[in-house]
Amino acid sequence: MNRYPVWVYAIVVISFIVGFVYTLPNFFGEAPAVQISPVKATLKADSALMQRVQQVLTDSSIAHDGITVDENGVKARFEETDTQIKAKDVLQSKLGDDYVVALNLVPNSPRWLTAIGARPMYLGLDLRGGVHFLLQVDMKSALTRRMEGLAGDIRGSLREKRIPYTGISREGQVVQIRFRDQAARDKAVTEIERMTGDAALRPVDETDEYKLFVTLKPEALKKTADFALQQNITTLRNRVNELGVAEPIIQQQGADRVVVQLPGVQDTAKAKDILGRTATLEVRMVDEESSSNPAVLEAAVRGQVPFGTELFYERSERGSTPLLVRRQVVLTGERINDAQPGFDNQTGEPAVHISLDGAGARIFQQATRENVGRRMAIILFEKGKGEVVTAPVIRAEIGGGRVQISGQMNTREANDIALLLRAGALAAPMEIIEERTVGPSLGAENIDKGFRAMWYGFAAMSAFMIAYYALFGDIPDTVARAIEFGNA
Repeated sequence: MNRYPVWVYAIVVISFIVGFVYTLPNFFGEAPAVQISPVKATLKADSALMQRVQQVLTDSSIAHDGITVDENGVKARFEETDTQIKAKDVLQSKLGDDYVVALNLVPNSPRWLTAIGARPMYLGLDLRGGVHFLLQVDMKSALTRRMEGLAGDIRGSLREKRIPYTGISREGQVVQIRFRDQAARDKAVTEIERMTGDAALRPVDETDEYKLFVTLKPEALKKTADFALQQNITTLRNRVNELGVAEPIIQQQGADRVVVQLPGVQDTAKAKDILGRTATLEVRMVDEESSSNPAVLEAAVRGQVPFGTELFYERSERGSTPLLVRRQVVLTGERINDAQPGFDNQTGEPAVHISLDGAGARIFQQATRENVGRRMAIILFEKGKGEVVTAPVIRAEIGGGRVQISGQMNTREANDIALLLRAGALAAPMEIIEERTVGPSLGAENIDKGFRAMWYGFAAMSAFMIAYYALFGDIPDTVARAIEFGNA
């Protein structure tokens, strides 16, 4: 008989106990829940929101099995799906559009298991249920944005180098520059080639003017398309995190499509809303004359906005203050290389430090040089709604490509805004071309079939092994008896 040291048996027993404990969450299943996530970076998922959710459910006489808060939002779990749906409708009506209220599933494990990191095995879409999206990236829009940016870069560079031209226009994927003489066009060619290596230049001579057609090289077109696709995938991952989905699948399919699978998500409409969210930044000049006139501001609030301006609201200590901003965009978030939270060196208050690319730094420097003494509005857009984060007065020309956003924000808001600016905007519009919803009942049926198949297979294998070894075990006995009988 084989014997082993005691410590070997102890290791086997301990391993068995630990493995059994960490498999326990799989036996408790999942409970229907409602997840509440803030839409704006200025709103937080904290204990105050948790108390507000609890108060709404209490006032509506909706029973729940517990409310928790984590980095993704506030989650309230319920015993039945009907109660979950009712709670979702009530919370959405009470909390308004500032919060996303989505149906979800959360592990039903005891708290002591969660505390030691024991979590259930996450099932895929076919077993757990959820939603499947196939999105297509509008590459034409991505290339159009690239050409618009190239046209703006060329315009700024020619102005900076004082190279005269009569006009710049874009037709499709071609930028056309017009000159009065060939010498100016030759200088422009030299400057554009120095500025970027992605442009293909084609000069054309006409009777009264000289033209230069600028397009992107084939490798630059491919690079732009690849960047748009990868940037959108990164943005989608950030958005899916708000749903609290465990192990989502977000991957490229083909040259311009993205597959998104969200196991456990039941609310298709809210999932689509989350995936479509964007956050980007625009820098515009404040309309000083209109904004300083109380009568014009009051009329704008009532809907009579002056031509060439837009009405936004600026954060202030008194709340939100209306502000009229010019429609012309000085700088967009596409020029941001990096955004990091920090503090203002002078006031010590939280701030966001932004690093611009070469073209963005040049545009910003020129804009601040031409508008000293005026207010510049920094607008953060989320879900198509803009909010003026700050509108400081330009004291002097700002160069070097370093910009600071500071205002009525705390440290957490600065962190969130920096995150949104780094990877919050879609590089190109996306359209959902395929949508499927897999119900949890179908997943439960698949799991049940899998268990039955396992038991049937185990029973069949056991019967085969018993019959096999019993049959072949009788053969030696029969042969031995035959030999014994023959010898007799």
